[in-house]
Amino acid sequence: MEDCLFCKIANKKIESEIILENDYFLVFSDIHPKANIHFLIVPKQHIKSVDDVMDGDELVLGKIFTTAKEAAKKLGVSGAYRLGVNVGKDGGQEIEHIHMHLLSDKTRKGVEKL
Repeated sequence: MEDCLFCKIANKKIESEIILENDYFLVFSDIHPKANIHFLIVPKQHIKSVDDVMDGDELVLGKIFTTAKEAAKKLGVSGAYRLGVNVGKDGGQEIEHIHMHLLSDKTRKGVEKL
């Protein structure tokens, strides 16, 4: 999607504090953090929301949890974080690109950017 903020970040057209990248996802800091640590796990593939998930998206969406685990480890919050997905404007989703929030109230340790 040309207008999608997260697609622009995934395509490196907009700079962001990326702490993890793999074939399927980028993990970067939320610009409006709701916790000491607040990162977004965003698929490179554009899917508008959970309501728009289709057959065939299972591989990517299954990998979101292994990516979350890897990001939590890198951030030094393994075992002390929460994950959340908002669906639709009325459900709190601000950007129409599926993403997962990784939040922790622990203090952030020094994490190298990519």
